[in-house]
Amino acid sequence: MTKRPTIRTALYGAVAVTALGATVAAPNLLSTAPAHAAQIAGQPAPSTIAPGSFADVVDRVSPAVVSVKVKMVENASSNDDDDSGPQGMPNIPKGDPLERFFHQFQQRGMNGQKPKPHVGMAQGSGFFISADGYIVTNNHVVENATDVEVVTQDGKTVPATVVGTDKKTDLALIKVKSGNNYPFVQWAPTVPRVGDWVIAVGNPFGLGGTVTAGIVSARGRDIGAGPYDDFLQIDAPVNRGNSGGPTFNTEGQVVGINTAIFSPSGGSVGIGFAIPTEVARGVIQDLRDKGVVARGWLGIQIQPVTADIADSLGLKDTKGALVAEPQKGSPAAAAGIRSGDVITAVNNDAVDGPKELSRKIAGLGPDKKVALTVFHDGSAKQVDVTLGTLPNDQQAKADMPKAQDDKAQLSNYGLTLAPAASVAGAGSNGVVVADIDPDGTAAQKGLQTGDVILEAAGKPVTKPSDVSAALADAKKDGHKAVLLRVKTGDNVRYVALSTTNAG
Repeated sequence: MTKRPTIRTALYGAVAVTALGATVAAPNLLSTAPAHAAQIAGQPAPSTIAPGSFADVVDRVSPAVVSVKVKMVENASSNDDDDSGPQGMPNIPKGDPLERFFHQFQQRGMNGQKPKPHVGMAQGSGFFISADGYIVTNNHVVENATDVEVVTQDGKTVPATVVGTDKKTDLALIKVKSGNNYPFVQWAPTVPRVGDWVIAVGNPFGLGGTVTAGIVSARGRDIGAGPYDDFLQIDAPVNRGNSGGPTFNTEGQVVGINTAIFSPSGGSVGIGFAIPTEVARGVIQDLRDKGVVARGWLGIQIQPVTADIADSLGLKDTKGALVAEPQKGSPAAAAGIRSGDVITAVNNDAVDGPKELSRKIAGLGPDKKVALTVFHDGSAKQVDVTLGTLPNDQQAKADMPKAQDDKAQLSNYGLTLAPAASVAGAGSNGVVVADIDPDGTAAQKGLQTGDVILEAAGKPVTKPSDVSAALADAKKDGHKAVLLRVKTGDNVRYVALSTTNAG
């Protein structure tokens, strides 16, 4: 059975290297454009598509690239990004009656004793950013390390310490314990364009310094790795072990840090992801100065503005971030930002969506005063906010209904609703989704069993008939959709439900 493609971190677990078979000659990627190549109207024709060789750049930058070797204590049940079960155990599907048995068997060990944690080794890449030995790499390379060593291009092994890590961006800063005259590289002052040539240098599969080249395939990729995803997509081949290694432009400046690959097999298929310099530079500076990253905090739950939501609010487009709920005591709440507001700009800099808003606010840092452009009750206004400090992550917990009384059906939407007060664990406000047809209209919009509908069309609801009345009234008034304010566990969001099926 063919495995589905997965996003994998490019960390190399030093266990075994498998031969890949015969080498296939690659096409020449460094040829210049033919004289008759078409020219885009209004733009000058480039003199060449690529340099004749990257050798001069590589000679200049490769001494600053290192292999990062880490020693870590591993749990015997870890399987290091594999789709199979723990070592020596069958791959039992989730929910299978045998799953619990084999889990207990594996936890206790064959002799009835708990297996002891064992020391593992892993390798990644990194690069010097200063002569006194500061090295940038990935958080996932050193996250569980008990000892860290770096191997320089000339084969010298030097012990290192972890200065600081940032899990949200998967970045880490380490420093060698001796020496103060190391070759180092510079951050690129400008962002690369899609189509620009890039050069990746790293330690794939523990083989040592390896150079590959390609282009920037896309920008702003969100691969679900973290809250501030803004990856460069590159087609320069990177593999496991390239994690933490640099991607250079043709000037030898760092434009990204190689972090993940999209792959059906674990090897390169020409889709790699690098943290861009504009994200990394500030994070690394914070780690160097303070050992931690202090981010700005508004204190709001936000979501994208869909076409249905834009239509319901009277917005001309889907730009911006919809405020689902401001947190109590947050800077946003103190500034008067309310549920249903749409933030469209920060300091007059337009915001495309929630991810961009999160990155902008986080990057500004704590205690900064910012001017937010907010669409509120049909018009735009400016709200001045003093940012707080982003608190530690909070884990959301969903309260699922344990009983359903006073239920009412909205059959046209595939919904069964009940007052929240009648359902254990649902709280006292709103209406609970007691049951839902997975093929119904409501499910297609993202509603699920256990959700609590707090408002419909901007008004609080206490019984199922409030929801059906809001839908019917909106249809009568010619509105295409009604905004439902919905709580799922500790998270609040808006769902636009079409009035087409309303009675």
